Amino acid sequence: MTMDEEIDPNEENVNIVLAQESPELLHILRSQSPAVIMQLCQMMPNEAGWNINHLTSSATAQTEYITAMLEYFRLANTADCCKFLQSMCLLCENIPMYLESRLMSAAGYANIDAAQCPATEQTLSLRNTDENSRPSETNKKSSSPPSEQQLIKRPRIDHWEQYIAAVMSLLLRRWERLSELLVKEVHLENVWVSPRTANRGRERPDQTPGSTEKGSRTPEADGDYGSAEARVTLETFLQGCSGKVTVLLGQAGSGKTLLMSCLGQQWAHGLGPIPSSSLFVLLEFRQLGLLCHPVSLSELLFRHYLPPTGGDEEKRAIVDYLLSNPEQSCWVLDGYDEFHSKLTKQEVQKELLHPTSPVPVAELISGLLNRQLLPGCTVVITCRVRDVMDLEGISDKVGQLLGWDCQEIKEYVHNFFEVKANRGLRAKAGDLLLSNQHLLAMSSLPALCNICCICLEHLLLEERDQGGTQAAEERGSEPRKTAREKKGGSHAERQNHEGKRRGSIDKMMDVSNDSAQLSPTQVQIPSTLTQVYLTVLSAFLSRDQDKDRRIDKQKNTRPPLSVANALSQYQSELCELSQLAWKGLEDSKILFMEEDISRHVLEFSIRTGLLSQVELRLEDGTPVNSYFFTHLTLQEFLGAVRIMTSQDVSDMQLRKRFSLKTRWTTKSDQRTVFTDSLHLFICGLASPHCTQALASLARTSSGTGGQNWVQRQQALVLKLLKNLCNSNTLTGPKVLELCHCVQESQDHQLAKQVVHTRPTLELRNIRLLPNDVDALAFVVNSVCDLGIGLDFGACSMELECLDALTKCQHIHYLCFRSRKYGDKFAEKLSTILSKFTTLRKLEFCGASLTATGAASLASALQDCPDITEINLSDNNLKDEGIEHIAEVFAKLPKLVSVMLGRNNSSLKAVGYLIGKMSSCLSIQHLHADGMKEVTVTFSQNSDLSHQMKPDPTISLLNQKWSKQEIQELAGSLASCPALSILDLSGGQWDVETLRTLTQFLPKFSITKKIILSEICSSVKGLVILTALLSDCPAVKELHVRLLSPVHASVVFSGGREQPVDETTKTLCLSCCGLLPADLERVCRSLGTSSDVTLIDLSSNCLDNKGLKKLLEVLPRLRSIQEINVSNNGTNVGGVVMLAGALCSHSNLTHIHISDGGRDKMILKFCSDTSAKEQQLKIFRLNNSNILPTDISTLCRRLVQCHSHLELDLSHSSLTDEAIENLLKVLPRMTSLQRLNVSNSISSTTEAVMLVDCLTVSQRVKSVEIRRQFESLILFDSVKAEEVSCRLTGFSLNGDNYERLLKVLQQGPQLSNLDLSSNQLEDKGVKLFLDTLPKLKVISYANLSSNSLTQKGLLDVVSALCACDNVSGVEVSLGTEQRCLIWFTQDDACEKTLSVREGSLERDHLVRLAKILSICPSVTKLEFRNNYLESDWIEDFVKLLDSSQRGLSVSIEEHWIRSEEAVSLLCRCLEICSNIQTIRVHHNTLHLFLMKAPELTTVCLVDCAVEGHQLAPLRGIIQRCPFLTELDFSNNHLGIEGAEFLSSVLPSLPNLTSLSIGSKETCATVAEKLSEAILQASAIQCLNLSGHVISDTAAQFMTRILPRLRSLNLSHCQWTVAGRLQLLKALGEGVRLESLCLDSLQLSEDSSVCLAQALRNVNSIRVLKINKVATADSVQDLLAAMEGVTQMEEIELEGWRMADRGVEQLTRLLPLWKDLRKISLSKNLISDQSGDKLLEALICCSHLEELCLSSNNLGDLSAARMALVLPSLTCITVLDISENHIRYDGSVSLSKAIMCLKNLTKIHLTSVGTSELCAVATSLTHCPLIQDIGLGWNNCGDKVAEELARVMPLCQKLTIIDLESNSVTVTGGEALVRALQSCPALQLIRLWRNKISSSEAQRLSLRDRRLNFSST
Repeated sequence: MTMDEEIDPNEENVNIVLAQESPELLHILRSQSPAVIMQLCQMMPNEAGWNINHLTSSATAQTEYITAMLEYFRLANTADCCKFLQSMCLLCENIPMYLESRLMSAAGYANIDAAQCPATEQTLSLRNTDENSRPSETNKKSSSPPSEQQLIKRPRIDHWEQYIAAVMSLLLRRWERLSELLVKEVHLENVWVSPRTANRGRERPDQTPGSTEKGSRTPEADGDYGSAEARVTLETFLQGCSGKVTVLLGQAGSGKTLLMSCLGQQWAHGLGPIPSSSLFVLLEFRQLGLLCHPVSLSELLFRHYLPPTGGDEEKRAIVDYLLSNPEQSCWVLDGYDEFHSKLTKQEVQKELLHPTSPVPVAELISGLLNRQLLPGCTVVITCRVRDVMDLEGISDKVGQLLGWDCQEIKEYVHNFFEVKANRGLRAKAGDLLLSNQHLLAMSSLPALCNICCICLEHLLLEERDQGGTQAAEERGSEPRKTAREKKGGSHAERQNHEGKRRGSIDKMMDVSNDSAQLSPTQVQIPSTLTQVYLTVLSAFLSRDQDKDRRIDKQKNTRPPLSVANALSQYQSELCELSQLAWKGLEDSKILFMEEDISRHVLEFSIRTGLLSQVELRLEDGTPVNSYFFTHLTLQEFLGAVRIMTSQDVSDMQLRKRFSLKTRWTTKSDQRTVFTDSLHLFICGLASPHCTQALASLARTSSGTGGQNWVQRQQALVLKLLKNLCNSNTLTGPKVLELCHCVQESQDHQLAKQVVHTRPTLELRNIRLLPNDVDALAFVVNSVCDLGIGLDFGACSMELECLDALTKCQHIHYLCFRSRKYGDKFAEKLSTILSKFTTLRKLEFCGASLTATGAASLASALQDCPDITEINLSDNNLKDEGIEHIAEVFAKLPKLVSVMLGRNNSSLKAVGYLIGKMSSCLSIQHLHADGMKEVTVTFSQNSDLSHQMKPDPTISLLNQKWSKQEIQELAGSLASCPALSILDLSGGQWDVETLRTLTQFLPKFSITKKIILSEICSSVKGLVILTALLSDCPAVKELHVRLLSPVHASVVFSGGREQPVDETTKTLCLSCCGLLPADLERVCRSLGTSSDVTLIDLSSNCLDNKGLKKLLEVLPRLRSIQEINVSNNGTNVGGVVMLAGALCSHSNLTHIHISDGGRDKMILKFCSDTSAKEQQLKIFRLNNSNILPTDISTLCRRLVQCHSHLELDLSHSSLTDEAIENLLKVLPRMTSLQRLNVSNSISSTTEAVMLVDCLTVSQRVKSVEIRRQFESLILFDSVKAEEVSCRLTGFSLNGDNYERLLKVLQQGPQLSNLDLSSNQLEDKGVKLFLDTLPKLKVISYANLSSNSLTQKGLLDVVSALCACDNVSGVEVSLGTEQRCLIWFTQDDACEKTLSVREGSLERDHLVRLAKILSICPSVTKLEFRNNYLESDWIEDFVKLLDSSQRGLSVSIEEHWIRSEEAVSLLCRCLEICSNIQTIRVHHNTLHLFLMKAPELTTVCLVDCAVEGHQLAPLRGIIQRCPFLTELDFSNNHLGIEGAEFLSSVLPSLPNLTSLSIGSKETCATVAEKLSEAILQASAIQCLNLSGHVISDTAAQFMTRILPRLRSLNLSHCQWTVAGRLQLLKALGEGVRLESLCLDSLQLSEDSSVCLAQALRNVNSIRVLKINKVATADSVQDLLAAMEGVTQMEEIELEGWRMADRGVEQLTRLLPLWKDLRKISLSKNLISDQSGDKLLEALICCSHLEELCLSSNNLGDLSAARMALVLPSLTCITVLDISENHIRYDGSVSLSKAIMCLKNLTKIHLTSVGTSELCAVATSLTHCPLIQDIGLGWNNCGDKVAEELARVMPLCQKLTIIDLESNSVTVTGGEALVRALQSCPALQLIRLWRNKISSSEAQRLSLRDRRLNFSST
């Protein structure tokens, strides 16, 4: 039996228990002292013939006597057997706790009187002599002669006996005084004690397992809570206490002091456990606490206990005798909780204290307890439960007084009203007390029961007086009788106590739940503990017989007084008493002297019973009177009243006193004499129900202000409570205490907050009483419909707590976890379970439930239809109990899971559960791991059709199956409905058991798989399972692993027959240690089956022999798709063998070998062999060390392959000799299409040798070799016309470089050549340039990243002259290190030069000019950011020689701005006469040079020029009469600039175009300009955008309009009149061909004018009216364009024209045959309208730009584009961003793009779909594409990878926008690789993609053209 197994006393026979435990008892008794054995033997009758004198003769004889004694009591009657067991438990040492608990439980509950075994003084002295390490003084002097001893001892004995007699008299008088106040007699045999384990330091913390341990055994508390299953009478408990330290625990008011006085009275009468010959010393700690000065033992005895009648000689004699015979003294120390000092244990044995030496009283008592004083004496000490911590290691026995049960309470109430009160009220008083949980909880303590009776008496008398009824008998009409005068004198003996206790509980609950039993005019019982004490206070006050406050009795009526009125009458007295109580609380003081209280309040308090009197002795022994409150709780209550009513108590003091108390005691707890009820009373007084009563006490002398103060204090208390309610760190005991506080406050909002913070209330290792559950109910019932959980772990609770639990509503989770909860508890729970209507989850685990209790619970669960989870694990249900629970499965429709593990069950129970699956179709999963875990899970989709419901699963893990058991299991499974998974892993299986299972397996209905892990552990078993693939058609896959961890699974086809061509079967025998011979057995097991598609034989021991065997059986495996033979110990021979198989087996298409076969060796097959020669076969040999001989052997074998072949040697080691051998065989490998040597070329020599393939094989079409990166050689089927060659990342120099250049010269024509990043430097580049004329390069040569300097740059530029087919040179010496040479096949090509970040000096520019002078075909020069100075530029321009075809020069420097820009422009015009046009735009100088031209154009655009800086230009411009264009737009000219233009315009007779657009704020500027323009009659094109145009300026412009051909007035500011005037004048501009009026604010009148002007001006070709129209004017403006037939460009963005406008526009489009550009962004064009618009565009065959962004176009419009755009072959720009095109639309769009051969720009930003792969693919048909925008589409890697494939085919591509997509590193890597083939591409935007910052930085370092920033 284990420690946590509990015994039901009603089911245990004491004789049977003794018989069962006799072997262990014999072992224990043999280790006891002879004195103990002798004492036990004396319990046998003398006539039995036992001779106890022979006990010590020998060990054998002693064993025989003990055996005979046990046999005697085994056959004795029940009473004698019980006495024996009780005595043995009390006398014997080292009895295990579980055994002692069982013996005491059996003996303590037998149907007998607990009589005590006799003990003589002789046996006691024997025991004491044996137990104490030091011999007594008597023993020391035993050697002296008897006559001498008698002379010494006789006087001492006489004095000793006289002193004992005096003590007896003292104790009898003391008892007589006490007994006068009693209402019932006290007998130690009627007082019950719960024995506790001694030397225990603290109550255990919560040991309940967490969620991960649910179902394991729950550790229990040590029986601290006085449960009825472990108790003895106090008399029995004190038996055997002689010579020991015995501790008696009890709550305040439990009667400890009274019982110690009773013990003394019994001793005085020669009764009880203390021998009458011993000295009985009864000391109270309240008295000892007053002793401040050191005292000796004799002073303590004679001054503070009982002084002797004689003198010093008598004292010395008594002390001498006491010291000589300490075992003859018993020291009773009562009330340690009232002692202010702390007793300590001596860890190291110290010398004895001298009895006459004064020491502090605490040290004196500690010496007594630690055997430093009077060793061998008997000590009994009483204290509270929490104070036992101080006595740890000191006490020998510990017991706790148990509270009264209902029967005892009822008996006391009966006696109280019989003796002290109105006899006619006793029945009703008893009923009332039992009906109120607070009164009932208080009454379990005798002192508080007396107070409750006083309270009930008061209430009943008030009720009677209110009803006007006359009492049958007046109170006190009969003479008061003492308890000794009552009939019978004592309680009836307890016969069958347990049954009586249960009956009383049941009766109590009947009373409490049936209010009809009370009279119609019910007494208003207080609802909280605080209100009870308010009533108690009123009851005490009603006892006042003072004449001034006496009620007039002559009227025979008592007018009812409220509590508030009663308190107000005694305000001054109660204020002083509350102040006294508060002072006592602050000073930890419960005793008060007369000087502490005023005289009249003292008399009042004694008269009413609020204070009691006690006599104490001062330091000098003088007796004085002291006073204390009737009970500590009353003092605490009055202290709480003081806190709430007195303004002298600060908030800080209140907060200090307001804290929750835990029921777990620790050594660190601060000792206090009080009961920790103060905070409860404070919370109760914070209730509004108490406000009036408190206000009556708190009012000031003027009678005002009291209520405000009280309400303030109440608000503060509620605030503190709210903070605690919101805390989620409280332990279970504190949560329970919080519930009590909230209940006291009666605040339902606080109760809701408690539950809101903790949805489940967890209570651990505490004793629960009905009033605790009542407090829980108050809190729980506040949640309404939200639901709450209660978790009781190892909590002691009586069964009446369950009745109280029914008050809790809305419980959705209920958990009971403790060995204390057994069948009786379950039976009681079953009676109330149906009352929890919201219960969803029930846990009754870690308990002592058997099949009996399970039957009760199962019956009750049927009435809980909403239950979803049940946990009954870790009980003792066995098979029968599990069957009971399983019977209710089908009756609980909402059940989700049931846990039944750890219930001492067998496989029979599992079989029963499997059988239930046939009748209960909702069972979804049955899981059993051994018998530790048994869980049944149910389906939540019971309402779905059977076809939709998933099949159930069964997991039976770690079971010990025999052949018979597996047959029974198979029978059960065969009758089961279809299962998805059957898991039989673990356990112990032999081959025959496994074979038996496979024989039954075809009868199972399994849809997914059977798992057999840790079962099949041999090849023999593996072969048995392999046969299933051929024997069982339903088996789809077999997975077996024999090496640890062993695993096996059989996968099924899902229960449905599949077509033959779709059937796949897998055999996985990885990690099985298979040898070649084993492989033969496996193949035989498969039989002639040819439908296995995948075989995994990896990590075995097959070697080459096994591989050969496998290849031999390949023809039989006609359906095979893949074979994995990795890590099988094969060598090069196996690799060559596989190469031969690849050539010979037509269906073998792919062989992948890695690390020589150790990592991978996989064979893949293709079932379709119809096109054998066109089929691509792949042989991969990666991560391997390939020897030269190996490469020769391998390639010679692959020569035999007639299908297209790919040879992959990546990530391998290739030596120079291996490469040579490879090149030798290469010409013979005519089927080779691709050779992959990625990451296999590490040296430059190897790389150059591989390039030699260009001369070895004419089929090579691409060579790409990159150091430690991707390296590929691609072959064509026939001779390649041109080859792409890339060799990057090496160090080319010396012989290797020369050899490479020689190979390139001898090789075929090159489409492009990439020698970037090869450390060529200037010398290497010069050598390449020297060879360049001999190279046959078609497209470009890339020499980037080769560390060029300015010298190398000049050499590269010279290539423009050296080679006629060089069309351009791009060089950048900055971070980009770009060097590109472009070629063309056109002999008369124009050549370009671009130099960026070259850091050029003056000399470099001079040399450049010389080079360019001998190259007349150069037409374009571009210099950007070369740090050129102004004079260098001037000199360079001066040296330039332009040809007839002209030279375009562009120079960009950051300093070309403002005044410097004007100065540079002027200098260039002065020094060079060949300039035809000169422009400065932003910071770039643009020149166009031509021989003998005239200057026609001067432009300063957006370069921060101000008007006053134009002065140097005046003279130059005035000397250029042929000037036709001036452009000063986007500068800050101001009035000075206007004046400048006014001065120069008259001198420009040929000026036709003037552009001065700006953002001017001064209207004068426009006025001056328009006046000057009016005078310049040649101007036909005018741009005044952004100006402020006044009415005057508008007037001037109306006069200019008739001669203008182009007018731009965008973004101008007008007056209403000026705008209207100008729009009216537009109609006169009949020559206008271009009109731009963007952002023109139109009113109704101006819209009419604009429409009329458009009707009049039919010559317009370019019309830009963006963001001007309103919805009302759209139709009119469009209708006005019907006469315009020559339209070429039209921009109508932001018109919001919608469907009606589009319909009008579609009618115009057929008129515009020459339309080249149309922009209709932001026009609310629907998908249907877009379809019509695109259909109308088909007639615009010259259309080049189409912009339809920011509309509502969809798939319909995209489909129309697929039909229309192919006919619009001139389109170059397509923008349909921000529309709603889906996947189908993107496919349609891709079809359209394929036909746009001239497309240069496409923007599909945010088009509504991420599936744009088809669009990316279509761009391969657009060779001129430059700008691709696919941002904000959530595109992934597939789109990026497709773009990477397209990029090399689009050589003019410059920018790709992929920002805000979902591209990862994979897509980024693909783009980086593709960039190597795209030298013209400048930027790829990747901002806001799924690439981390670190990865983005890494990719940017590889190629800086990847941009991850937002700019």
